[in-house]
Amino acid sequence: MKRWLSLLLPACVLLLAVSCRGGASKAGVSPVAGRAGAVAPTYAEGFRVSYTDAGCLVDIQDPQREESQSFHYLLVPAGSKPAQVPEGYTALEVPVSRIVCMTSLQLSNFICLDELDRVVGITSTRHLFNPEMKERLADGRTAKIGIEGNFDNEVILGLDPDLILISPFKRGGYEALKGVDIPLIPHLGYKETTPLGQAEWIKFIGLLTGEEEKANAVFAGIEERYNALKALAADVAERPVVLSGELHGGNWYVGGGRSFLAQIFRDAGGAYFLPDDENSGGLNLDFETVYSQTANARYWRIVNSYNGTFSYDALKAEDARYADLNAFREKGVVYCNMREKPFYENMPVQPDVVLADLIHIFHPELLPADYQPVFYELLP
Repeated sequence: MKRWLSLLLPACVLLLAVSCRGGASKAGVSPVAGRAGAVAPTYAEGFRVSYTDAGCLVDIQDPQREESQSFHYLLVPAGSKPAQVPEGYTALEVPVSRIVCMTSLQLSNFICLDELDRVVGITSTRHLFNPEMKERLADGRTAKIGIEGNFDNEVILGLDPDLILISPFKRGGYEALKGVDIPLIPHLGYKETTPLGQAEWIKFIGLLTGEEEKANAVFAGIEERYNALKALAADVAERPVVLSGELHGGNWYVGGGRSFLAQIFRDAGGAYFLPDDENSGGLNLDFETVYSQTANARYWRIVNSYNGTFSYDALKAEDARYADLNAFREKGVVYCNMREKPFYENMPVQPDVVLADLIHIFHPELLPADYQPVFYELLP
């Protein structure tokens, strides 16, 4: 098995580079209904697609809250008039050519599909690494539209976008955008509770851009690599307990026991420190509660943007109580610095790479000795 994986992993890296940078040629405009490469989400629970006589119907709803607002769209070929729009649906012309992205997760889909030419506006560039997007910002093909809660509507209107992708269940100041008379389309990848569910939102972007076949092919590669790695760690004899997060303002924000993070830790052959928790969203805990749950935690996952060289001394300086955690004493901090690595820009469409990093830490014997981590490494 290990010899097989030593062949698989280099191929994974090569396949990822190819599939996420223009692996297929752009398709021409054709009617949505009956288009080759129909989209059918398998892991994502936040959007559903059905093909009817009226056309392609897309239904979007928060997968963590059944009672939340839902959104319904009929995708129609650009320049055409639908014969019938089902009740409760809004007609949306596709493919769209000018889009505003509000989050790194949304942007990651366009990067992976090699469709950045469609992105005319983004928000924060604090942790932007992609050289093509940097070039687009420098020459004016893409513009910064402000930050959440303080968007520049004049800039947005000047961009003349076909639609704006939003995260409607976050505090984002989106109410102010309703006056610009531009379709606000939810992208709920951040609400998915599984790594493959989050990555599968690339198919949603494929629907909007008319690149369904490319999106399906890219995701199929992600899925194959992820599931091969997951199978590798499925029968490990010991599953180390993993803690996540840090204190901020007196609260320790952690993902619930049925969250995205908990799932990827399990898939990597680990065990989450809240095994009985049924929450799929986040929780705010105090230090004492975290401490009482982590007596046997071997690893502690931290993602931050520390300015300088992050270390155990730097971590202890933030809060002396950290040194009492078992994962600190055992030198088990699993670390990613967002100032140095394009984590949020690439992670959503590279769950297989994240999974390999975690397996390399939790069960190094399962991977080739020369495996090079991409995002996560044990803090020296």
